[in-house]
Amino acid sequence: MLNDYLQQVSSVSGQARWFALQHTVELQNLIPPTVSYQSGGHTLLIGPTSLIERAAQQLSAMGSLTLLSIDGHQGHSSTLYFADSVQISGYLGAFDIQVVNRGQSINLAQAAIGQAFFDIVLDLSLNGIMSEEVSVPGYFPVGRGENKLVEALETIPTLMGTFDKPKYFRLNTDLCAHSSRGVKGCERCVDACPAGALSSEGSAQTGHRIEINPYLCQGIGTCATACPTEAIHYALPNPTDTQKFVERLLNHYFQAQGETPIILFCSDRHETHHLMALKALPDNVISVMLEELPSVGMDTWFAALVNGATQVLFAASHHMPATVLRILHQEVSLAQTLLTSLGLDKQRIDILYLESLGEGLPVLCEDDLTLRLGELSGNKRQRLYQALDALATQYQPNSMIQALNSVAPFGSIGCASQDCTLCMSCVAVCPTRALHHSGDIPALHFIEQDCVQCGLCVTACPEKALTALPRINWDHDERQAAQVLHQEEPARCLRCQKAFAPQSMITMLQNKLRGHSHFSDPISLNRIAMCEDCRVIDIFEAMAENPEQQLHY
Repeated sequence: MLNDYLQQVSSVSGQARWFALQHTVELQNLIPPTVSYQSGGHTLLIGPTSLIERAAQQLSAMGSLTLLSIDGHQGHSSTLYFADSVQISGYLGAFDIQVVNRGQSINLAQAAIGQAFFDIVLDLSLNGIMSEEVSVPGYFPVGRGENKLVEALETIPTLMGTFDKPKYFRLNTDLCAHSSRGVKGCERCVDACPAGALSSEGSAQTGHRIEINPYLCQGIGTCATACPTEAIHYALPNPTDTQKFVERLLNHYFQAQGETPIILFCSDRHETHHLMALKALPDNVISVMLEELPSVGMDTWFAALVNGATQVLFAASHHMPATVLRILHQEVSLAQTLLTSLGLDKQRIDILYLESLGEGLPVLCEDDLTLRLGELSGNKRQRLYQALDALATQYQPNSMIQALNSVAPFGSIGCASQDCTLCMSCVAVCPTRALHHSGDIPALHFIEQDCVQCGLCVTACPEKALTALPRINWDHDERQAAQVLHQEEPARCLRCQKAFAPQSMITMLQNKLRGHSHFSDPISLNRIAMCEDCRVIDIFEAMAENPEQQLHY
């Protein structure tokens, strides 16, 4: 239906669009590893007694039916239970239902069907028991309007057997900026998940870690968009493949003499709405179908702009989950701040709400940016900076330093030199080596381009000397150069003269320990000013000269 319309558009831009779509290799959703759901059809219906009894009459083919009344009214079913409160967790084939009735707590599945879990839950309560914005497989919160009752009653009988679902994401813990050495930092992915599939597990003692529950994950993509290090990336398809597709699509569009192309990212589950949108929009609008709208990030958006797109739009809906809309708005707002800093119209990256098309067309940018950078390379962050630097070369920034909001994954680190002891706790936790130490001189070095503003260094600093400064630095050379945040003269070992620590740290330790019973004599205090090798040698030499010294160690 969509292809039929695109092929029939006879304008120069319309024909160039069709040529580009036909000559660019389509994104292939190669199936990644999967997870399996096992369902025997044991179904729980929750809600007012009269509603669940009527719904149960249309589900007679299920493995078993259990009815849970939340209004206390008596009914006619022999499998009717009552509850003052209900807790639900799990997914298709593994729903744990904990019920409290008259002060007694029970596992309802165990009590009703002699099993640990229910397979399917039809929830007719007004607001729904489970709170996830994107419902887990097998859970139908009809009462809050997320599903239509008729559709739910048709779908539920089909959910008996074994079902496979892709693992939509890859997680590379080596790139993750969530935690290090018991310190917690970035939680952008957890905050961005509308399905409750991501969580921070562990403790300061065992180590914190991000975990993705593949059974809860619905492949929305907001976590991959929000992740600053590409530790989480989308797998349907790989984001790099998506970006290359857009770059090649634009190249083919220009080969067919098309002008001023506009990229419109769409979710392929709403083909009818997108067809309506394309009929209302100019013929130079090229739709790129995605598994999920938020599955591509700013690197792809700006890659489109530096490869000839005059504008990047997102075909969104006000009915999308609130978290998805929040993350999309957050990322688009950040991109618009970067555009404004370059003196460009912020509408070059914008959200198009399909429901608003009837009220008039959105602001469309028709002037060409004239950039044809070609395919970008490197990781997510490197590709984004390639595009931003290309734009900054052509369009003079209003200011070389542009402050950004606190969620931005770009910025600098401020260091209060008077408080820093160069203990290097920050270096130990930095996930990208933006903070590092090199050479014999005690110094804290920093590379701004590598900083993702995860906050690990700020939390780890025992002196509270560091501050996160979210911003974009348009000076390419300055952003990539190693800056010295703090530097001191080294303390040199009293025995071998080797530089081994900041002098201020040695002085601080000697002042704190002076007068302590273990450091009452000058010899012990002086050993603090020795390197670790000489300190051991000095101790053993002293014991050899005076064996009674062993009593003091």
